[in-house]
Amino acid sequence: MNGVAGGLDCLSVLFFCASTSKEKVMKKVGIIRCQQTEDMCPGTSDFKVASAGTLGFEHLGPVKIVGFVTCGGCPGKRAVARAKLMVDRGAEVIALASCISKGNPIGFPCPHFEAIRNAVAAKIGPDIELIEYTH
Repeated sequence: MNGVAGGLDCLSVLFFCASTSKEKVMKKVGIIRCQQTEDMCPGTSDFKVASAGTLGFEHLGPVKIVGFVTCGGCPGKRAVARAKLMVDRGAEVIALASCISKGNPIGFPCPHFEAIRNAVAAKIGPDIELIEYTH
């Protein structure tokens, strides 16, 4: 008997394996964080939950972070341009880190959160998903 067990030749096995592969392509995410918390939080939890595909990223599964920037400081106006820049450089999703939306780790959510979220959403458009927290 020639070839692989069961009568299949090597070329057939390779074709079968390639055509049945269900690899999921990881989404590319840009994260915007609070500049006020940058001295006390290195973003470790953001990177951990993004790579694991948990909490704020659970519906996406594991993702690849392609940008990690601050809002630019209060009132967060630079977040809009920075979100657009990350999208222009390949981000398919923009996430506002939990320091902005939930106040982690200082327990004080950004008072400009809604304005930042709305301005970023308007700038990036409906085709780019906007996540409101990371962890």
